[in-house]
Amino acid sequence: MKKPYLLIGALVAGTILFAGTVNRSNKPSYGFVTGEPEIQSITSLAFGPNGTLFLGDSKNASVVALETKDITPVEKAEAVAMKNIDQKVAAALGTQVQNITIRDMAVNPISKKIYLAVESGDGTPVLLTVDGDKISSVSLNNVGYATVALNDAPAADAKDQRGNSLRISSISDIGFSDGKLMVSGLSNKEFSSSFRSIPFPFTDSQDQASLEIYHAAHSRYETTSPIRTFTTTEISGKKYLVASYTCTPLVLFPLDELKSGAHVKGRTVAEMGSGNSPLDMITMKKGDESMLVMSNTNRPVFIVDYKDIEGYQGSLTTPVPENYQTAGVDFRSMNMVNVIQLDKLDDTQMVMIQRKANGDLDLLTSNERSL
Repeated sequence: MKKPYLLIGALVAGTILFAGTVNRSNKPSYGFVTGEPEIQSITSLAFGPNGTLFLGDSKNASVVALETKDITPVEKAEAVAMKNIDQKVAAALGTQVQNITIRDMAVNPISKKIYLAVESGDGTPVLLTVDGDKISSVSLNNVGYATVALNDAPAADAKDQRGNSLRISSISDIGFSDGKLMVSGLSNKEFSSSFRSIPFPFTDSQDQASLEIYHAAHSRYETTSPIRTFTTTEISGKKYLVASYTCTPLVLFPLDELKSGAHVKGRTVAEMGSGNSPLDMITMKKGDESMLVMSNTNRPVFIVDYKDIEGYQGSLTTPVPENYQTAGVDFRSMNMVNVIQLDKLDDTQMVMIQRKANGDLDLLTSNERSL
């Protein structure tokens, strides 16, 4: 039996989850049970139907669907401007900035409330909300939840050639579309880059496909590097997974091909520069135009017009010879750097966590004019 985590300050009392105590006499919708889900980490967040929040737990190689009951609709969100959010989070948790890491951020599309996955210095996971200038903990005691364990995940002690944990990459990103939880990451298979599509409410079914891409900046085909961030879109009437990887290739996968047991070769439509990793990817609209917006570790925020992706019929299959060289679909850079978290707030605003030039870490919004 796993030991309970130590709590961080009075705010999070009752927030961290102990080993799976369940009261099955009360069963809310979506197959939820009521109790305390077992969680070792919260590395990814994504919203599903009716305020359901999916918590990606890489250390456990599982995903928890949490019933937030946060379902009061807000059509247009208020702009957000919170300076030094890391200091405010640390203060709320009764600790210092150096002892916390903001792992992910997600906006509830119904309430427009912002949720943060935070990890303490000892690895303790905490779930918080930001509502105006107020930071609150989300209790994970006596909650409705359901859990799905990922099939064929790397073993807890599996290491890569550099000695890094492979299990932590079992989940690199999660999303929800068309009634299914989508999970990118690594499996324990030979072609370990994988994409899982899991029906929700959860069942025993998991469609797991292995992925292959041509990475022009690396001058090779790759099957063992996980997608770093993804979204979905429809191009010419067909649904696609739009994904990006370390050193920033942009790749399309037809969603109808990502079936159980399939090995799918993606179409690389852009190389956006080596020496960089994508962090978050969202779709925004400006007027009638849909745009892919992507934040990066070592580049400004990129914008790609979906009409340019639709118009690009080629595929990158030969090396890009120079470091940092780009190729394929055109993209442009926004006047925004050091954006470490990004999500859609509403149809006209996106919300981000940005490291400023003076070192401050701020939570703020940007509207469609910036596109």
